Amino acid sequence: AKLKQDFGLRIIEAQEEERKRLSREIHDGPAQMMANVMMRSDLIERVYKEYGAGEALSEVKNLKKMVRNALYEVRRIIYDLRPMALDDLGLVPTLRKYLQTIEEYHSTTKITYISIGEERRLPTQYEVALFRMVQESVQNALKHANAKEIKVKLELTKQNITVVIRDDGQGFDLNEKKAESFGLIGMRERVDLLEGELSIDSKIGAGTV
Repeated sequence: AKLKQDFGLRIIEAQEEERKRLSREIHDGPAQMMANVMMRSDLIERVYKEYGAGEALSEVKNLKKMVRNALYEVRRIIYDLRPMALDDLGLVPTLRKYLQTIEEYHSTTKITYISIGEERRLPTQYEVALFRMVQESVQNALKHANAKEIKVKLELTKQNITVVIRDDGQGFDLNEKKAESFGLIGMRERVDLLEGELSIDSKIGAGTV
């Protein structure tokens, strides 16, 4: 009961922290990038007048790169909030695209995704919960475990959905009190609500499953 009460309070704190984080991310990321795009577009006009089309074209290429980076940042923030593809296409295509995008961004980490069984739509609460659990696990592996390889396997049968997320990171001691982080408690809550089971296997230096 105490754990549930603490969890409820931490949800409220987390919502405010999330809003603050998003505000900072948008300000420092896309907003800053778009301000730079405006400045660079003014510069292109001056470069063209003073140095000709060749130099101006070089500046246009730099501008395109900046716009591409800004677009990636906006898409990443949208994915963190709630990917629209989840509502439009369902869990399997959304996970495939999400993991592909994450791998492109974290070029030092290899991410493998395998989907087994019939690719079908699930009730919304399952799709959201499963996406968030994969997202949380993958982010943990990248941020805290320094994993070089992450494998995500989703298996759909008529009665069950099984997801296995495996990484080769530094792992953690399951007996340590601090190991049960807010993210892991949130994952357990989601699984319990959907009458599922969650198991975590990890050893120091041997990765996490």
